[in-house]
Amino acid sequence: MQLYIAEKPSLGRAIAAALPGPYHKGQGWIRCGQGDDATVVSWCIGHLLEPAEPASYNPIWKKWRQEDLPLFPEQWEVSPKEGVRQQLSVLESLLRKADSVVHAGDPDREGQLLVDEVLRYFGVDVPVQRVLINDLTPAAVARAIQAPRDNREFRRLSHSALARQRADWLYGINLTRFYTLSYRQQGEQEVYSVGRVQTPVLGLVVERDNTIEHFEPKPYFRIEATFSAQEEDADQSPFKANWVPDDAFQQSLDDDHRLLDRTVAEQVVQSVHGRPGTITEARFRDRPEPPPLPLSLSALQIEAGRLFRMGAKEVLDTAQSLYERHQLITYPRSDCRYLPEGHYEQRDRVVRAISRVAPDLADACDQSDLSRQSSAWNDKKVDAHHAIIPTTRPSSSGKLSSAEEKLYGLVSRYYLMQFAADAIHREGKLTAKVGDHQFRATETAVLTPGWKSLEPKLRDSRSETSRTPLPRLEKGERVLCSDSTITERKTQPPKHFTDATLLSAMTNIARFVSDTELRKTLRETDGLGTEATRASIIDTLFKRNYLFRESRFIRATEKGKALIDALPESVSTPDRTAVWESTLESIREGEADPRAFLNTLKDEIRGFIQRLSPASREPIDETTVPQQVHCPKCRAPMTERDGKFGRFYACTRYPECKGTRPLEDGIPQDGTGQKPIPCPHCFAPLVRRKGKKGWFWGCSSFPGCRHTVDDLEGKPATRLRNST
Repeated sequence: MQLYIAEKPSLGRAIAAALPGPYHKGQGWIRCGQGDDATVVSWCIGHLLEPAEPASYNPIWKKWRQEDLPLFPEQWEVSPKEGVRQQLSVLESLLRKADSVVHAGDPDREGQLLVDEVLRYFGVDVPVQRVLINDLTPAAVARAIQAPRDNREFRRLSHSALARQRADWLYGINLTRFYTLSYRQQGEQEVYSVGRVQTPVLGLVVERDNTIEHFEPKPYFRIEATFSAQEEDADQSPFKANWVPDDAFQQSLDDDHRLLDRTVAEQVVQSVHGRPGTITEARFRDRPEPPPLPLSLSALQIEAGRLFRMGAKEVLDTAQSLYERHQLITYPRSDCRYLPEGHYEQRDRVVRAISRVAPDLADACDQSDLSRQSSAWNDKKVDAHHAIIPTTRPSSSGKLSSAEEKLYGLVSRYYLMQFAADAIHREGKLTAKVGDHQFRATETAVLTPGWKSLEPKLRDSRSETSRTPLPRLEKGERVLCSDSTITERKTQPPKHFTDATLLSAMTNIARFVSDTELRKTLRETDGLGTEATRASIIDTLFKRNYLFRESRFIRATEKGKALIDALPESVSTPDRTAVWESTLESIREGEADPRAFLNTLKDEIRGFIQRLSPASREPIDETTVPQQVHCPKCRAPMTERDGKFGRFYACTRYPECKGTRPLEDGIPQDGTGQKPIPCPHCFAPLVRRKGKKGWFWGCSSFPGCRHTVDDLEGKPATRLRNST
């Protein structure tokens, strides 16, 4: 018996439909054909197995304790995921009977791993082949299953995915426990999760928010002059040009070459007003612009966010529905924007399908020049999967939702652009010199729209401001500066992230890295996360109370800001995480060893945990740490503030905690000047209190926790005093 294992039921049904009948459906499988030639198709439901929890390796690890860190399993284990055990049992039964297996996971890193891990879990030793299916239409599935490959060709892809999975476990489990326990010592009760991708993404948002919060607008000045030709036979049309500062004015400019000194601006205006000048540069050309490539998932998410204000996860879920339920687009979790050259033969059927599914694009379909072949078709640029394009299916499975219609239209437009003429831009540049000063004017206009007629507009009703064309002057011609003006403007802070701009930042992460060599390396990687995970990463940050929405903008919560402020820079910036992706890609290509990658990571985790303080980012040396006053209510650090009756200590968690205490010359007797010590039972900080029988230490979460500890010379004794 031959057994196909698909990644999900929808793909399994598509494979079964492409195989010869008769068909017999069972619980979690479909038999195709009969007798000795029968083939069985079954499926996973995403990952059926997951990395084992820490307690599976050591029962002591179930409880979160600082002294147990770091947690490094000696032998890695996986365990069945809850809710899908029945399907795992179905596969176990089928694998025992199978003479050969066909791996039909999605054509990406995770798709390779989730079937491979099932085969390893049950010790499968029969031959295994691999089919790559990007398109769920019957013809495409039939072509794919006719071209199987040896699954061993993809073992490095599986190793890369496994290294990513284990590295995520090591990084997330250890750092999350370490920082959560550290915050509990300060009175915080929430879980402070840390992840290799989610934390740098949070760091991007926090840094942007802080930049905006502390931004101080500064005035700057623009100088504009009006020129006209002096020769009678030249084009006399006036034109406006902006002053271009040279090296002599560098001290008066900011990093963006904006003039900050009004006195300098006035001097320039006075020196050129009414004076003659000369054209030193005159360049005019018609520039062709080829159509943009078809969409990858990130490009689709960014465009849909910009045009329709759709969240990243909403775009992914909608695209997945168009792929699985309606079979109207190809595999959506693709990071590629190119197409196999063989797909060019399907263009006529794809365009006809678009005109049927999206009638508003029927005219564009009729006008498509199917004899054109853009640079999108390139076998050398295509690996496991190709760009997202419409399929040849001419109708949907039921009525499309508004979001589905929008995304299908967007994908279709980018496909149809491949059969439209280049857009022609008319560009012009004039540079005039008056004395020692240069002024430059530019002209850009669309002469022939070509593919741009298919480009979706943000607001169709917004009319573009028409600019007067530049006069066609030549180099060396004389001009006169008839007027010159100064315009004062103010620098503007960057805008808060939106779904589209945050996804763009994750995709083009090299822009946020200062190191030149590292930036060069990162440009060759996919950025933070993968096409398939970026939406879920952003969604996870919302669920964990690190981010919140303010209208369409994404901002960091106080919890998110506190975590980033506490973390070492190497954890909260994108440098390390993006290099991980580069290393994982090297593993996939056979150029790096996954074991060496994990061993290096373990050394780094040891470095983070060994005596790192989340508050100071520096190793703790108790002999040099200054006394810090802590809140008598929650034991969080306190800060000095001004009040009606002078300065006082206030809790840094205000307004959640309104604890205060007066300023004192000596060490506070209530123990708040000492490092917080957790309650042995609930890990909330202990607070020193005075009762009828003298000093004792009680849990700060009283009355939720009533445990107390004896006082021993101003410090809590290790022995429990009582429990009620």
